[in-house]
Amino acid sequence: MSRIRITDTSLRDGHQSLWATRMATSDMIPVLEQLDDIGYHSLEVWGGATFDVCIRYLNEDPWERLREIRRNITKTKLQMLVRGQSLVGYAHYPDDIAIKFIEKAAENGIDIFRIFDALNDLRNLETCMRTVKEIGKHAQACVVYTISPVHSVQHFVDTALRLRDMGADSICVKDMAGLLAPYTSYELIRALKENLDVPIQLHTHYIGGLAIATLLKAAEAGVDIIDTASVPMAFGSSQPPVETIVRALQDTEWDTGLSLHDLFDIAEHFEQIRKHKGFERGVTRITDMKVFEHQVPGGMITNFYSQLEQQKAAHRIEEVMQEIPKVRADLGYAPLVTPTSQLIGNQAVFNVLLGERYKMVPGEIKDYVRGFYGKPPAPINEEVRRKIIGDTPVIDVRPADLLEPIWEKSKEACKEWAESEEDIITYALFPQVALKFFEWRKTKRAEDVPQIESNDEVRTTAVESKAPVAAPPRMKPPVKPRAVNRGDEDMNIDEIRELMLLLDQSNIADLELQKNDFRIHLRKHTATDTPPASNPFPGAPKVKPAETAEVILDENITEVLAPMVGTFYAAPSPDSAPFVKIGDHVEPGQTLCILEAMKLMNEIKTDFAGTIVDILAENTQPVEYGQTLFLIQKD
Repeated sequence: MSRIRITDTSLRDGHQSLWATRMATSDMIPVLEQLDDIGYHSLEVWGGATFDVCIRYLNEDPWERLREIRRNITKTKLQMLVRGQSLVGYAHYPDDIAIKFIEKAAENGIDIFRIFDALNDLRNLETCMRTVKEIGKHAQACVVYTISPVHSVQHFVDTALRLRDMGADSICVKDMAGLLAPYTSYELIRALKENLDVPIQLHTHYIGGLAIATLLKAAEAGVDIIDTASVPMAFGSSQPPVETIVRALQDTEWDTGLSLHDLFDIAEHFEQIRKHKGFERGVTRITDMKVFEHQVPGGMITNFYSQLEQQKAAHRIEEVMQEIPKVRADLGYAPLVTPTSQLIGNQAVFNVLLGERYKMVPGEIKDYVRGFYGKPPAPINEEVRRKIIGDTPVIDVRPADLLEPIWEKSKEACKEWAESEEDIITYALFPQVALKFFEWRKTKRAEDVPQIESNDEVRTTAVESKAPVAAPPRMKPPVKPRAVNRGDEDMNIDEIRELMLLLDQSNIADLELQKNDFRIHLRKHTATDTPPASNPFPGAPKVKPAETAEVILDENITEVLAPMVGTFYAAPSPDSAPFVKIGDHVEPGQTLCILEAMKLMNEIKTDFAGTIVDILAENTQPVEYGQTLFLIQKD
């Protein structure tokens, strides 16, 4: 037996699990040198959701965060989490992007690459592991732990042996849902130590309360390294606290050698951040303890609460948690870790909110069923497979073998915005979100340029402010005459006449609509009349209280509503043509748009044939539940 080494996860998984990954780089900088002096085996600082959240919510460049951390951490190895061929995203990327990403991550400061695949399909680790080895960095391969009828200690040992043969420098048991019980931990770690000659690391989550005992039994079994977090970011759905583990192992043969006094100094800094920003403290709720049934991992529990609140359905959390194990069994008992946790968890949300199982199936779930994420641990329920993909064939090759290189295409697509190869990678990973971030970055820099006033005084702008800078408002496209003018209030007589003229003009002939497609009802109001309680046409010009009119859609025109809160995308990618435009004829099952919700790209399809009369959502803009997206005149 020997001294246990510790990896600190506070700057990645700690705040991802409890604070929805919202700790900013500026929150980290003041304590980096202290973290460097503690004597940790490594610091997990990057990967997972940190990349996505930086550009999507924090308006930060994730690459610059990594460089800033590396400038301040000079003695301790930096570590990141790589989702196999999904890298830091939620779908597989081509090999050229995977190779570039690993190379640039190393160049910017990463020493240890912890690589896993949600399905334990080792084909999905090949490119990343090979690249890490070629550039001379440490490749830590993961055995993803879960409980199911097809998972056993021998299964995990066999997986680890294959990973060692692939060149793994160390093996991590990744218990993302806190399911590993103490005595099973002892059995598993001992079996791994008996069969492998590389270091064994254990990553677990507190969630149901097993983690401290699980780590202590792992220490007894000979584990080499364990993961913990600073106490303000520990407990709950995060890792166990480093302070507790250090004290528990003091004066034993596994003594970590770390200073509790120094650890508490660092904890005080994070505690002040937590209080100042109103972040949650790690607690174990009854719902969390039900992880032993639903198996939802730490970070996803926090996200589910916020996502259901956005959908105005927080009260249905219990229904969702009960649905998750059913979906997981249907889909072959995939371990619930990113991205399969998002896929299965969000499918459960859709099943509950829409009142019918698999009525809406995200494109990612269809890809999963077709084999584009890899081979599930067990066969997929045949009835469910047919409902999701029908007779579409399932692939049996390494998924990335089917992906064309996109580096050059991405380089060309973002040439107006990209300032480095890192920017091109960011675009390749998250095209829509990256362009919004690049636009914000450009506007922010313009705002930060000192302005010379007439009195020669130099005044600076937001760069001096401590307040966060909001993303700039988006320019709206030029208004094109529509066959329907929608408004908060009634249209007056002049506006109705203008509408009639527009219907006669050739520039809207492509709509293939006639005036009699609409019924126009005139009605008079006096100043004493009670105005209509509501009007289905928001955004119209202000009207006079006298002589007003309203436009009522023909009964054959149907609204397509947003089934959830999300972001509206008119096209599959920024450089693609839109799915539909006004005047297009659509058939049942045809995709109208993508609604990004809960980190998945959900195709919104029409259930009937008809002609697009109007598109009432703007590209890349948020939409609310129940908001009208399209008007379609049924055939």
